[in-house]
Amino acid sequence: MVFVLFAQTALAQNKTVETAGDVLLYAMPAAALGSTIIIGDGKGTWQFAKGFILNQAVTIGLKYAINKPRPYDNGDRSFPSGHTSTTFQSAAFVQRRYGWKYGIPAYLLAGFTGYSRIDAQMHDGWDVLAGAIIGIGSSYLFTTPYEKEHMELTFNSWDGNYLLGFNYKF
Repeated sequence: MVFVLFAQTALAQNKTVETAGDVLLYAMPAAALGSTIIIGDGKGTWQFAKGFILNQAVTIGLKYAINKPRPYDNGDRSFPSGHTSTTFQSAAFVQRRYGWKYGIPAYLLAGFTGYSRIDAQMHDGWDVLAGAIIGIGSSYLFTTPYEKEHMELTFNSWDGNYLLGFNYKF
């Protein structure tokens, strides 16, 4: 009787972890993209979109090309982990665009998502590692750091000469 109760509790905990990973699959890209829209970072919106499209194309392409069986006979197309590639692409975008202050929590959530996929017995460590690499790589190809100040006024003087300059960063 005690074993049955413990097994049900353990199963419920695994289901909670799996569900949390499923929620992060949608929440992380929505938060990353939504933040660019809220702060008016149109360039960031476009960079996120390009990284997201590349990530999905590579991940889905590899899933169909390799067609690796999932652990414990839970289906096919295990390699790479799509949950992991999507959340790591979002985390890498946030970190690269807005800095480590926001990137560290995003990477922790992405790492938890990878863990949730192993815990749910849908992937092994190689699937999750490949997903993380693909996600980070696809974001780093397109994402540049965010610069609030695109215009700069400069002034310089030497030997009685004066120079007034204007810089604009595209």
